[in-house]
Amino acid sequence: MIQIKKYAAIDIGSNAMRLLIMNIIEQKGKEVQFNKSALIRVPIRLGQDAFTVGEISEENIDRMIDAMKAFKLLMKVYKVEKYMACATSAMREAYNGKEVTEIIKKKADIKIDIIDGKKEAAIIASSDLHQFIKTNENYLYVDVGGGSTEFSLFSNGKMVVSKSFKNGTVRLLNNMVNEVVWQEIEKWIKTNTVGLDNIIMIGSGGNINKTFKLSGKMQDKPLTYKYLKTQFDYFNSLTYEQRIAELGLNTDRADVIIPALTIYLSAMKWSGANHIYVPKIGLSDGIVKAMYFDRI
Repeated sequence: MIQIKKYAAIDIGSNAMRLLIMNIIEQKGKEVQFNKSALIRVPIRLGQDAFTVGEISEENIDRMIDAMKAFKLLMKVYKVEKYMACATSAMREAYNGKEVTEIIKKKADIKIDIIDGKKEAAIIASSDLHQFIKTNENYLYVDVGGGSTEFSLFSNGKMVVSKSFKNGTVRLLNNMVNEVVWQEIEKWIKTNTVGLDNIIMIGSGGNINKTFKLSGKMQDKPLTYKYLKTQFDYFNSLTYEQRIAELGLNTDRADVIIPALTIYLSAMKWSGANHIYVPKIGLSDGIVKAMYFDRI
């Protein structure tokens, strides 16, 4: 007997908003399967408002309302039975963030939870990382967002330590990350990886996913530090317009991909990792799995 459930997750990030619709397949005697049914990404850069002015603008509130109404209709069409909407860095820091969630609830009938960095890291870590983590290896998991980056260290198959830093692509674009934050990240990585051999990195986030896709590699193969550095230099040599025309990047991806790769490369350097695996996971996957397994 096979049962199929439909769950959805809404990830309201600092660079974009996503709706993920997932088919959950239950079969007696078999592990539950999570198959992506649809993923819709809307380029509303809330971080541009939150990190520079401190509030979400009227224009972006209107765009959010329209996006949420569209998400609500799509969930209805897909017959989604359960969903959760989580907002991260930008909405956390905008002083009108809570007010915006109330407007969305009233206008689009979608309840938004503003989650802190620690919960964000925990949800992401629950997004089926065990599939990629072997008990005899050491891993540094890095999720780069628009407003923050979450780092989690795994050893002996278990998460040892996790931390969120206010360093993300939209912040970097706006020159809002000072040297102290970089030093804190370097110290945290070096302190927590000292004595651990052969650290492997796992990366998630739209920018590393796109870089991996452009590599043409199979999903279970890693990228090397050397390859990532070469790609970074190549992307950096192109203008914003060339990245859109020649690499086929979205307009809201073509600028943030450079600061994102800066974070991944720095983390690899400080941890001594030579390889980075890029599984297709992220906050929205984590939300669906956390809902299903009652971890939220």
